[in-house]
Amino acid sequence: MKLVHALDVAADHPAFAGHFPGMPILPGALLLDEVLHLIEQHRNLDLTQWQVTAAKFLEAVRPGDELAIEHNAASDGTLRFAVRVAERTALTGILSLVTGARGAPDSDDA
Repeated sequence: MKLVHALDVAADHPAFAGHFPGMPILPGALLLDEVLHLIEQHRNLDLTQWQVTAAKFLEAVRPGDELAIEHNAASDGTLRFAVRVAERTALTGILSLVTGARGAPDSDDA
């Protein structure tokens, strides 16, 4: 089962002020951090036991954008996530359990 959560990016978020003046976009590191916190909370995980094994930033996130964050546990033990702005995909990524760590989630795959 894919879990989907909404995230609103406040138009006055301080990150926009310096990134980039006149054409503000949300820094990718901040977007990834928001995604990781959301996954950690909703899946009740300790993300110190996980690593980002892939992340692709595909579209800019601008002030006021409404984001849909999707994540699912795959049958291979990874967590896959995507951030969408309307019909566009802004970010995709994969989290993998660190070797020797315990606590992979049950697969959401049917």
